[in-house]
Order: sequence, then C-alpha cells, then structure tokens
Amino acid sequence: MTYLLPSLRLWALTLLVCVVAYTALVFGFAQALAPYRANGSIVEVDGRAVGSELVAQGFTAPRYFWPRPSAVDYDGMGAGGSNLSPTSPHLTARAVETVSRYRATADTPVPADLVAASGGGLDPHISLAGALYQADRVAAARGLDVRVVRGIARDTAAAPGAVFAPEPVVNVLQLNLALDQIKP
Repeated sequence: MTYLLPSLRLWALTLLVCVVAYTALVFGFAQALAPYRANGSIVEVDGRAVGSELVAQGFTAPRYFWPRPSAVDYDGMGAGGSNLSPTSPHLTARAVETVSRYRATADTPVPADLVAASGGGLDPHISLAGALYQADRVAAARGLDVRVVRGIARDTAAAPGAVFAPEPVVNVLQLNLALDQIKP
C-alpha cells in the first residue's frame, strides 16, 4: 500500500507527458507547419468536401480515371495490403479480372500499377503511363478529344520524388476533378 500513491503519481505524470503533452506538441507543430496536410488534405468543390488528396477513392464509371486496386476497398479506416503471396490463386484471379476490365491485349499491356494494389491499399496516385493508358476510354465516355484528356493528364502529373523517383505520377482525384471542369 505504501507504493500505491507514488505509483499513481508516476502513472499520472507519465500520462500527462507522453499522451497529452506529446500529442499537443505534435498537433501544434503540424498545424503550424502544414495545416492543409495536417487536416487531411480535404478537397472541396463548391464548398462541399469531395475527397482527400491523400486517400484513393474507388472511381468505377467509364468517364473517370480509375485508381489502383485496393485490398481494403478504399476504406481509409482500414488501410492495409492483402498479404497474398505472388503464387496465390486469389491474387491471380483478381489480376486477371482487373486486366480484363481494362480490355488489355498483347499489343497494349496494362501498366503494372493499374493491376497491383499498393502496400496500404489507399495510394491516391497512378503512374502517368497508367493515366495515358486510360485516356482513350475516358475521352470516349466524355465525348472529348483524346489529345485534350492526355494533355490534362500530363498537366496534372508531378514527380514528387524528384531525382530519387523521377517517374511522374498523377493524383486520380485531382485529374478527375480537372476533367469535370471541361465541357464537351
């Protein structure tokens, strides 16, 4: 019993320092240095939240660019990979289904990032090659010239890794929102 009160004091002090103070410090730094990212990078259109730049959404309509497959069905609360091995029949079946959805042929293979899910299942980006691969379908569904759609894809591409990862990527939400602004 003589150790109970000092133990409770130590527990309370540890709780205050490690939980309350540390959390407030990290939150304060995030709000001061990068408030847009700290608040989820929410994208708004006409004052209405339509998504986040950081979390993929499951676009399925032909008029939209499609993101990478997601093992978690694009659920931001449950990020994670499928943990299936490369020899898994389930993984093979999912890849075959995805490739057939793109109507790929031997002459026009689907870029790998459009078939394979990212590690967390929520990667909001696709490669520029993946976007250009989908441009014909999106242009036909929207009644736009394919050169316009490819131009928008190229304009929204960025190389976030600079010299370390120079391949350009495209944020699918930003690309689809840019296309929604175009009138056929």
